[in-house]
Amino acid sequence: MSRAKRVTIADIARLAGVSPGAVSFALNGRPGVSDQTRQRILEIADRHQWQPSSAARALVGSRAGVVGFAVNRPARTLGTEAFFTDLIAGAQSSLAARRIGLQLVVVPTIEEEIATYRRWRSANQVDGVIVLDPRDEDPRFEALRELPLSAVVIGSQESADDDPASIWLDDADAAHTLFDYLAGLGHRRIVYVSGPGEFQHTRIRSEVLAGLASRGVVGETVVTDFSPAQASAALRTLLSRAERPTAIVFDNDVMTIAGLRVAQEMGVAVPAELSLASFDDSIVADLVHPSITCLTRDTFGLGERAAEFLLDQVDAPEVLPDRAGPRPVLTVRESTARPGA
Repeated sequence: MSRAKRVTIADIARLAGVSPGAVSFALNGRPGVSDQTRQRILEIADRHQWQPSSAARALVGSRAGVVGFAVNRPARTLGTEAFFTDLIAGAQSSLAARRIGLQLVVVPTIEEEIATYRRWRSANQVDGVIVLDPRDEDPRFEALRELPLSAVVIGSQESADDDPASIWLDDADAAHTLFDYLAGLGHRRIVYVSGPGEFQHTRIRSEVLAGLASRGVVGETVVTDFSPAQASAALRTLLSRAERPTAIVFDNDVMTIAGLRVAQEMGVAVPAELSLASFDDSIVADLVHPSITCLTRDTFGLGERAAEFLLDQVDAPEVLPDRAGPRPVLTVRESTARPGA
């Protein structure tokens, strides 16, 4: 195919062996084709640098009726985290009530996430995107401004000037709730086993823990990739020290349960010798023994609010003011106690 010729939907249909209608469904993120066919069509469109014409865009209207959500997390961890299941279910519940679709992709890097936004915008596949896990000086925000593409960030603090609007949960307050509780129990050697260090919430939680030095607490952050495997490896290392921590807080419930298994494997009694806690809660955290002390938040409600906020942002000519997300509360269960209790 000549590079000088502009690739059309008919060309893509011929190369994919499908009808032009199927190509249109695939490129616009609409139902009507299988996932396998959709992927084949999108790969062909990318390979030949297909771009929708301005005339075609005008004919179909300015709205795609779809919201995008590109998740930059290891794919192997998503199926185990109740946080994502609840968040997506909440967003889908809100969107379905307005007959809006949700296009979800899992990407391996932040560069691929930005590339996904560019593809969605160029093909008019989504009206806006939900952005997760903000970083300090996040390169995604500049890309979203340049496209431009409506966005709402699920973040840990209020957004900076010129950044997309944020539905935010005060992670500093949440971290104080959990770390202060452990310090109040008398723990003076506390470790935070986090996800990736570049995430804003990791920095905020680590800073709160470091700030407890004024109360005589020796705090430490161990960075992982959110996986149970790395959480387990981190705990084996921590419990092999001559001077062990007396309390360990994990970023999510699955990591905490993996840590609990390691403690049992090494004969360390929870909570008599070691207190464990999590920044995320789920039904599983209440079913294991000992049950896990967690920060409990309405993640389903967060997904609902984020989706509603994004639809409002799509309709607005300017960036809307930030909104507060559901405030987490501490749920104390069997996995925490005074040191040596």
